[in-house]
Amino acid sequence: MARWGILGTGNIAGQFARGLAHAPDAQLIAVGSRSQASADRFGDEFNIRARYASYEGVAADPAVEAVYIATPHPLHYENTLMCLNAGKAVLCEKPFAMNAGQAKDMIRVARQKKLFLMEAMWTRFIPAMVKVKELIAAGEIGEVRMLTADFGFRADFDPAHRLFDPALGGGALLDVGIYPVSLASMLWGTPTSITAQAHLGETGVDEQIALIFQYADGQLAQLSAATRTDTPQEAWIMGTEGAIHMTPQWWHPVGFTLTKRGQPPERFEIPYPGNGYQYEAIEVGWALRAGELESPVMPLDESLELMRIMDTVRAQIGLVYPGESA
Repeated sequence: MARWGILGTGNIAGQFARGLAHAPDAQLIAVGSRSQASADRFGDEFNIRARYASYEGVAADPAVEAVYIATPHPLHYENTLMCLNAGKAVLCEKPFAMNAGQAKDMIRVARQKKLFLMEAMWTRFIPAMVKVKELIAAGEIGEVRMLTADFGFRADFDPAHRLFDPALGGGALLDVGIYPVSLASMLWGTPTSITAQAHLGETGVDEQIALIFQYADGQLAQLSAATRTDTPQEAWIMGTEGAIHMTPQWWHPVGFTLTKRGQPPERFEIPYPGNGYQYEAIEVGWALRAGELESPVMPLDESLELMRIMDTVRAQIGLVYPGESA
């Protein structure tokens, strides 16, 4: 069994811990927080034996094989490097880093040390999304030509909250925009043309953003994300012979509708136990047993390209985070 540690005790850390309970080859044995009280509360909730009042404690624990980085965006880089330098496999929450420069460093260290590293794009591993990929690969909707996908919600404005704080990587793009951007990448890779428009709110971060990507053979992706606007949270993948419609919330689907030209719609229902976070952990466990250093489903070169795409988008909308050069 893969022996896991978690850095962070927030919502996403809890989600991963709940999902891990449904991974048959995983055991959660350690948690690290910035305070002992927080680590103890989390440890009590999830029956974790080792509770550390620092992130370094998890990295130094000789029993931990793999670490899930669930800290705020700006800490992903330093926390990942710390764990890699301690000899741990790492599953880093998205966004993988704050920018492509950081991502490149993280990948370089993992490859130099011959350690597993993966971006925690959990959507890729959910059974319904795996089935979508299989249908596309089998040519069920012909040549895929267009994508529309959104992920928006309305949060109460709080300038101190991470969603609105530039120092914490706030804004829609890095928080939820990564989902539709990653979906487009799954279909076509890197766009040849990127057009972005955004509304920057009172704190200077993107509260809503719209993107149009074009690809080498003319394919188009229309993507949007928001933290102050509710959106349908649907995705349409459209091809020359049909379409796949993933209904809310498409980013952790339990089903979808396949429509082929001249045929009635066909509904696929593919429920799963737990909350779905277990599937990315199962992928890590497989890789550790197989001696693989990265996932073929979410490869490191793609994670780097995703950061480069988002860097380009941020340059177009004028969003620079503290510590970055304009």
